[in-house]
Amino acid sequence: MKSCLMATEPHTSPPSEAAILSRLIRPEEDTLTPEQAEGLLRFKFEQRDLDRMHELAVKNQDGVLTPQERVEMEHYRNVAFLLDLMHSKARRTLKKLRTVH
Repeated sequence: MKSCLMATEPHTSPPSEAAILSRLIRPEEDTLTPEQAEGLLRFKFEQRDLDRMHELAVKNQDGVLTPQERVEMEHYRNVAFLLDLMHSKARRTLKKLRTVH
């Protein structure tokens, strides 16, 4: 009977990648060791990736992105969001450690 009820419930959109990553990483929790936090902060984009992201952003603003470039830009955006979450968690951990000592 439960399956019949579920079939009639309105469809909700699936969670975004960002929402899933946030639940996975939990940036609001400071559960890393100092070494782990410092290690995560060492993850950074190479200059060639920063240059490419800038190029894609300019083309996007100008409205001249190809479909392939739009996908590439989305991939960079997803990776940047993941990196931001990891850095946020790391900085939170290190900040808490500094205020305790």
